[in-house]
Amino acid sequence: MITLDTLRAYGANVDEGLQRCMNMEAFYLRMIGMAKDSLKVDELKAAMDRGDQDTAFELAHGMKGALLNVAVTPLAKPIAELSDALKAHKDMDYSALMDEILAERDRFIALF
Repeated sequence: MITLDTLRAYGANVDEGLQRCMNMEAFYLRMIGMAKDSLKVDELKAAMDRGDQDTAFELAHGMKGALLNVAVTPLAKPIAELSDALKAHKDMDYSALMDEILAERDRFIALF
């Protein structure tokens, strides 16, 4: 079961997330669950694998917003980096960043 302590141990900025949720713990934890349910990392990877950067950007941008709203920083940070790079149409190897996102997603999901 996810708790504020497990989120803190994971590296989430719980105080910031709680503040955004009017310091209501139950509401914040419900929002954390909704952020988890909105993850589309496998779809993001598939879009990246087929070179569909427009779809990948849309997916990354949406996940970035959901995760930053609840301050799940360890996962939001690499997704935001990917989103920003895709938005700028950077010509780069995205594989290491995708690997980091997949690993962080797995760490985050394991909290539940």
